[in-house]
Amino acid sequence: MRIGFVDSAHPLLAEQLVAAGHECTALHQVDDAHLVDALAGHQGIVVRSRQLSADLLRQLGDLKFIGRLGSGLENIDRDYCKKAGIAVFNSPEGNRDGVAETAVMLLLMLLKHAVRGNEQAHTGLWLREENRGTDLEGKTVGIIGFGHMGSAFAQRLHGFDVRVMAHDKYLKNYATAGVEECALEQLQEECDAISLHLPLTKETTHFVDAAFIARMRKPFWLINTARGGVVHTASLLDGLDSGKVIGAGLDVLEFERPDLSGLDLGREPHTMKRLLGHEHVVITPHIAGVTHEGKRKMAEVLVRKILAFAAGSAPEAATGRTGP
Repeated sequence: MRIGFVDSAHPLLAEQLVAAGHECTALHQVDDAHLVDALAGHQGIVVRSRQLSADLLRQLGDLKFIGRLGSGLENIDRDYCKKAGIAVFNSPEGNRDGVAETAVMLLLMLLKHAVRGNEQAHTGLWLREENRGTDLEGKTVGIIGFGHMGSAFAQRLHGFDVRVMAHDKYLKNYATAGVEECALEQLQEECDAISLHLPLTKETTHFVDAAFIARMRKPFWLINTARGGVVHTASLLDGLDSGKVIGAGLDVLEFERPDLSGLDLGREPHTMKRLLGHEHVVITPHIAGVTHEGKRKMAEVLVRKILAFAAGSAPEAATGRTGP
């Protein structure tokens, strides 16, 4: 097959595809206006964050599959792909370790006031009592979405002597040792911290909103390493200001550009200003899954799925769940 790379990837991916007899073309420098022409005659696309709309895809009559480096699929018009018989698969197995580790890191940074303490120490302040932290041990941590990312996060929590509860609307009998499968209502009743591991869909957009926060019985810490749009930012800030949310660790923001290349600073500027200046929010720039190891592992996962597809086997399909 002829496979176009519309985003950059670890060189292992193209090397192994070429070794298997396929042709790979580097198209990540082609601008959107010329992408259709550049992709003519290709049977496959490898993409990371670039937008693949129905308008673009319907002009590619030879296209057989799209392979996404990463987990989220909101940049691909999957409805059109389903109608057109275009296979779509992703590679969450490759970057789940980085995401899980970052979720733990964000939670600990909030509990231990790590950001504030670091900033103060760099100015010469040595405030110990003012930065008295909270131990993770003994807390109840809730995981919403128990796919590759959520289950990897649960595994990382085992050494902290915490109670782990998980909710996934589309899975049954998924609990593993040390993880309790539960309804969303029970999770909201009993958890001290919530970590989100959901795809961004119509159903999950603003999943954490004012109503969600109000249903939490205890003040809680919120971690989001999934997609920014899963959280309604203004409601989160109101929860932080009221004390209902103790702190938020956000690797993703609602105001990211669609291609994840940066922030749309002109969108809801008042909310953006509140968010970026809030002392109880820790923000990282969508780097949870961006590791050296993860880049290689995503390529390894994706090449395996592409070769299985080319051989007529059914590779593990992209996650079909559409909700929490």
